[in-house]
Amino acid sequence: MKNIAPKLEEKQYEENFAELHPPFTSNSAVAEANRCLYCYDSPCMKACPTHIDISTFIKKIATGNVKGAAKTILDSNWVALTCAKACPVDVLCEGACVYNERNEPPIQIGRLQRYAMDRYFENGMPQLFIPAEKNGRSVGIVGAGPAGLSCAAELALKGYNVTIYEAKKIPGGLDTWGIAPYKMRQADSLNEVRLVESLGVKINTGVTVGKEIAASELLKSHDAMFIGIGLGSSARLEVPGEKLDGVVEALDFIEKVTTRKWRSVDVGRRVAVIGAGNTAIDAATEAKRLGADQVMMIYRRSEREMPAYRYEFELAKNDGIIFHFLTSPKRLLGTKHVEAIECISMRLGQPGKDGRRRPEEVPGSEFQVPVDMVIVSVGQNLDKSFLAQLPGVTIENGAVKVDPETMRTGNPKIYAGGDCISGGQEVVNAAAEGKRAARAIDASMRS
Repeated sequence: MKNIAPKLEEKQYEENFAELHPPFTSNSAVAEANRCLYCYDSPCMKACPTHIDISTFIKKIATGNVKGAAKTILDSNWVALTCAKACPVDVLCEGACVYNERNEPPIQIGRLQRYAMDRYFENGMPQLFIPAEKNGRSVGIVGAGPAGLSCAAELALKGYNVTIYEAKKIPGGLDTWGIAPYKMRQADSLNEVRLVESLGVKINTGVTVGKEIAASELLKSHDAMFIGIGLGSSARLEVPGEKLDGVVEALDFIEKVTTRKWRSVDVGRRVAVIGAGNTAIDAATEAKRLGADQVMMIYRRSEREMPAYRYEFELAKNDGIIFHFLTSPKRLLGTKHVEAIECISMRLGQPGKDGRRRPEEVPGSEFQVPVDMVIVSVGQNLDKSFLAQLPGVTIENGAVKVDPETMRTGNPKIYAGGDCISGGQEVVNAAAEGKRAARAIDASMRS
């Protein structure tokens, strides 16, 4: 790479990627738990997509029953440690806390959930659930991300033989490969994978359905299927020069960083990130923490329209990320390696079908920005080639169409959940959908 940022000392990397929110000690966890008012209507529980009984698990922490707290959490959410660390709690459970109405700090629900789950895994993952006797039915699950894992765990408890087919060598989906190390570690996600396996779920890794094994074969060998494949390849910029060296996809870049082999990840001195979602923010802050001199984010709409959460935006600003709003790349310049971006200023026009105002080019406003690296984060595309092999499964607005109550597709034998049906949401949404699908599958089998 041209103009690689100099490598840092290992100690500096560890400091740069230290967890944003350190864990509670036992005393601080109990003190925080005792602040909870145990509201009768539990607005926090309603705000959580998996509807964890938050008041109950917090009460158990307050009384020293941390194992019981973990069981209460896992009753609703099989990827609870990931959610505790990576969920946007300020807009979900903590955002609904009644303390906000008093202009007081909300209960730190995420950190309390993490405290309970950390202790559970540290204590060797004691058995909290006993699966029912095998019922002779089997379910095949495509994708070992949060939706697939949640569906698998729930079905295993109900006595089903469950096999997950995962394309990557290491399971966990974006929980393992797509979350910045300062939020959580790969080891956290892999602990959750082991928990699901402990219930009797079999995970076949390195298996791409549609290649190593035909989708039709899965339909024949299982009584039902769940699709939790997430999204596929990153969307392209569709501008000249995007195939130059130094132009990378955000998720590919983040995946390298999650391995924590810091010195093996090259980053330019001047980095531009195209996009302004949460993934784009992660890529930008990671580039900065790896040693880039300057990191800028280029977004064609205004700050008001950016899809990233506010706390992510503030994190990026605190890291010194420069934002170019109402700016769009027109072409990438360079001979072999990217050397600059030619941008054009934008203005917002009339709302489109999605209700968002459409960005329009301002004629004659082109300008160039020198860069050594461009990270593209403008969304992902659904893998339609695999889905085309599944009879009755339809795609609508770039996502798999399902019944939102049962997660069933147009094929009564196939269910789906996670990013492949939403176009990209939070881990907790995927967990809720996987569990909902499992219950619908079970109900269908029993009818």
